[in-house]
Amino acid sequence: MPRRGLLIILSSPSGAGKSTLAGRLRAWDSTLQFSVSATTRAPREGEVDGQDYFFVSVPAFQAQVAEDGMLEHAQVFGNYYGSPKAPVKAAIESGRDVLFDIDWQGAQQISNSTLKDHVLSIFILPPSIPELHRRLISRGQDSAEVIEGRMQKSWDEISHWGGYDYVLVNDDVDTTEAQLKTIITAERLRRSQQPQLVDHVRDLQAQFGDRT
Repeated sequence: MPRRGLLIILSSPSGAGKSTLAGRLRAWDSTLQFSVSATTRAPREGEVDGQDYFFVSVPAFQAQVAEDGMLEHAQVFGNYYGSPKAPVKAAIESGRDVLFDIDWQGAQQISNSTLKDHVLSIFILPPSIPELHRRLISRGQDSAEVIEGRMQKSWDEISHWGGYDYVLVNDDVDTTEAQLKTIITAERLRRSQQPQLVDHVRDLQAQFGDRT
């Protein structure tokens, strides 16, 4: 295994651009494995079960939590969301990166989990609150009532920015995308992500021994 996998967490208030950026990262590197979340909310038009989300019932979701089958989980806007643990562990152990598009609650749980040494957490801030509101409206996905609820929740989400490894202001999506690529490329070279280095250094030390 050339390196260990990273758990790449992207968080932001709704409308700041994390889903768009997550999609661009996957287009940049096809080896990135997207963590498909389980949720109890109803599918939106065009969403595919097992591809966009695993759509499950509340009892089924709660049973997975009780069996320690979720890496993280939370209740958001009256629905449960969570990341199934088994596929994430398998990816990390085989050297594949896993990309998470989750909120601060999920990020905090993963950062405190047994996989915390492999976490790379990034928070995306909007350039301004009026721009955040404009983006939510332009998506055309939610009612005015839901949009207002998301705006009210945004301050609480933004207040957790200090718990992340990196924080980026998404003023221009192309610039932010380039910054994300730079961060990920560097973090993949972290010493803790390269277990083969120990054997390589030992081999180098042995070679020195042959010369003395």
